[in-house]
Amino acid sequence: MANQIEIGPINGEFSLYTDLDVYLFKEGTHYHLHDKMGAHPVVVDGKAGTYFSVWAPNAREMSVVGDFNGWNPEDHKLRARSDGSGIWEGFISGLPENTLYKYHVRSHFHGYEAQKIDPFAFGTEIPPKTASVVRGLDYQWEDQSWMETRHQHNAMNAPWSVYEMHIGSWRKVPEDGNRSLSYREMAPLLAHHVKEMGFTHVEFMPVMEHPFYGSWGYQITGYFAPSSRFGSAEDLMFLIDYLHQMGIGVILDWVPSHFASDGHGLQCFDGTHLYEHADNRKGFHPDWGSYIFNYGRNEIRSFLISNAFYWLEKYHVDGLRIDAVASMLYLDYSRKHGEWIPNQYGGNENLEAISFLRQANEAIYKEFPDVQTIAEESTAFPGVSRPVYVGGLGFGFKWNMGWMHDILDYFSKDSVYRKYHHNNLTFAMLYAFNENFMLPISHDEVVHGKCSLISKMPGCDWEKFANLRLLLGYMYMQPGHKLLFMGSEFGQWAEWNHDHSLDWHLTNNHQHKGVMHWLGDLNRRYAAEPAMHNLPFSGEGFYWVDFKDWEQSIVTFARVSADRRQTVIGVFNFTPMARYNYRIGFPHGGWWEEILNSDAQHFGGSGHGNFGGVESVPFGSHSQPFSACITLPPLGMVAFKKTV
Repeated sequence: MANQIEIGPINGEFSLYTDLDVYLFKEGTHYHLHDKMGAHPVVVDGKAGTYFSVWAPNAREMSVVGDFNGWNPEDHKLRARSDGSGIWEGFISGLPENTLYKYHVRSHFHGYEAQKIDPFAFGTEIPPKTASVVRGLDYQWEDQSWMETRHQHNAMNAPWSVYEMHIGSWRKVPEDGNRSLSYREMAPLLAHHVKEMGFTHVEFMPVMEHPFYGSWGYQITGYFAPSSRFGSAEDLMFLIDYLHQMGIGVILDWVPSHFASDGHGLQCFDGTHLYEHADNRKGFHPDWGSYIFNYGRNEIRSFLISNAFYWLEKYHVDGLRIDAVASMLYLDYSRKHGEWIPNQYGGNENLEAISFLRQANEAIYKEFPDVQTIAEESTAFPGVSRPVYVGGLGFGFKWNMGWMHDILDYFSKDSVYRKYHHNNLTFAMLYAFNENFMLPISHDEVVHGKCSLISKMPGCDWEKFANLRLLLGYMYMQPGHKLLFMGSEFGQWAEWNHDHSLDWHLTNNHQHKGVMHWLGDLNRRYAAEPAMHNLPFSGEGFYWVDFKDWEQSIVTFARVSADRRQTVIGVFNFTPMARYNYRIGFPHGGWWEEILNSDAQHFGGSGHGNFGGVESVPFGSHSQPFSACITLPPLGMVAFKKTV
């Protein structure tokens, strides 16, 4: 059995715990509980077997049941520690890896009796089966080069271009019952695609075990177990290792905001509301039918932060994107009057959750200074991505949901009406530097009747593709990091369906292939030009050249590098009418190279352009000392670069 630990008697009994472990657990500051709780291969008095440990303070009796004892709760009972920690533990000799097991709980309350999964299990059966599986984590990593240099790739001012994806529906195997790819099968295919497209990071929607596939992983039961649908823990490690060796970072969606209500999971674990609040006004989520963690309980903080540490430490993950942060911050989130409990000051802020998020972010950045945490937070809560010591929540980045909704609303309108909604293009710049924003076009925008990204665009097919290229160009030229959901990189017509593969056959079509070529050029240019990425969260890296030409639906702005030596000017035409001899202001005279043109024929465009660049002359325009007349493509953008 892998990774065996030899332990001897402590206070007359075998145990993985010290008094300090118990103290930190009860204090809410034990961040490596996964090394103690759960099922661990050990050697006791020369006998190999498995050590079990579980927290159930209100249980009257706990035992391990499984296929090895006919699921009989009388055969292998655990002992409760005498220190008041609520921890039960025990050793079963000769129990091999891959053994199926659960905990049989008999509670002090209401005669409650149930079989529960191990909250710290490293493996589970393939759903719909629900048993935990004894697993080690015996994997030899080969990503040392990445781990030594990832602080550069994951730095705040590095170019972040994230490919968000759902593992189960990215690509299927039609000749084998249309099954999903395994973690190992996916590794070379995904790495090649992401590398070819120029993305810097992959973000996996939750990989933690979830009983209902249609929850996309957001209804978790096994917080420490990767979904067995696609392979083992070592298989997922192989996938991450492979991506790292190819120079690609990996972000995992993490869901501390709520957990699945399935009876074999965390809910009512020991016959009481142990992990969740007892009062449904704080402990039950009305939208998702799930339970909310009791963030005020120290042991729950130890559990959740240990879970974050586990994925960062054991799986070499480069970042955690925290789901549904807004639902954690507000006691009245999605609740009507009388359905929520105000905090001690009468407000709607969830003070316990706020304190937990601050504690988690501080702990993560202290232990893993070369990773990032990312908040999906949809309100104007102040300081989400500001340090805790100045009153913030301590996240590295925050998704800019306002920008996403404004820009998609704008692009959905026929071009003849866009001039009346010009502020949708420009409004986000009023708050663009209040947070460290990531600009997302995520899975939530291409599902449940919202249509795929290209299907949102108005007009004929040519206009739809031109609009999509224009949208991507506008996104990549703006300040902030980037995130794009799978399928959008080639303009999939069908909205995302978790039961089906992406429509990869479309990539053989000229127009769809053109979108891929365009996005690949955008990603590579974004990474190569300091002006486009190294001041993502500062107004010093951005200024408007002209945002007032609402009548023609044209905007022009500049991106500037941190050393002030490079400037990139982007000009965007949101109508299908080409503009010739359109004068724009430039900060410097001389030759400006055209580095991006979404209308190039290679990308499926009509071929309007500026023959490689323009010469700016000392004729002032738009408050700039120089200017030039350019050709502005229909439903297109061009960008010009100069280094001084």
